[in-house]
Amino acid sequence: MPHAPSRAGTPGASDTRTPAPLPDVREPPGAAAQRPGTALVTGASSGIGAAVARRLSAEGWRLVLNGRDAGRLAETAAHAAAAVFPEDLTRPAAERRLTRFALDEVGHLDLLVACAGVGWAGDFATMTRRAFDEVMEVNLLTTLRLVRQVLPHMVEAGSGRVVLVGSLAGAVGVRGEAVYSASKAAVAVFADALRHELRGTGVGVSLVVPGVVDTPFFERRGAPYARTRPRPVPPERVADAVWRAAVRGRDEVYVPAWLRLPVRVRGVAPGLYRRLAATFG
Repeated sequence: MPHAPSRAGTPGASDTRTPAPLPDVREPPGAAAQRPGTALVTGASSGIGAAVARRLSAEGWRLVLNGRDAGRLAETAAHAAAAVFPEDLTRPAAERRLTRFALDEVGHLDLLVACAGVGWAGDFATMTRRAFDEVMEVNLLTTLRLVRQVLPHMVEAGSGRVVLVGSLAGAVGVRGEAVYSASKAAVAVFADALRHELRGTGVGVSLVVPGVVDTPFFERRGAPYARTRPRPVPPERVADAVWRAAVRGRDEVYVPAWLRLPVRVRGVAPGLYRRLAATFG
């Protein structure tokens, strides 16, 4: 049975740590800042989702937080004025229950930030069916189902933004993460397609593309991050990018910004990119 939703946090409370530097993102000409509103954040139990919750709370947003771990979700909510809905979004109709709860709590949604995700590392041929299904279900299908529930309310209101958290693995592919890469690539293409579909509705779609982030993600996937480069960035830096995407209407943000380079090389000179990837990993 899902845990009962609850309210937690102190209005105006925020993380006391010094914010990480903002990513190098160029603002579109004439972009106007969006005032703080109401937001639903998934994957808020830890990592990027928890950092996003803290950042939005510090900026004055009213939050509804979702995550699978009720205890860790309560810890996140302790640093943010938020209503919490701890439930596994892979459960049947969970996205409907979450959307209904969020609308009941805050009345309408200005922002949806989909951070929930899981990983798995190893050769594709050795991946179990259970692991395969979980990666695709959590990273892709639950996101699409939730967006489908939230979107009609934003379109009816004539405003809102959906921020999807992708991955560099979805742009260039990563050895040993074939299914994870496929799930994040699908999220990226979905963001592009949905953005075109929503043109003129007042609802925008942003894709935030982080590289390696210093979170428990790698330990939970069963293979700690062991490379020296690229160096992991703190989750607060990704949260900054999410906030900027939300309030400035950015379509796509890479964290750090230099990650655009390998993506561009792959697009312009795929043969060269493959040779470099084979040499440097």
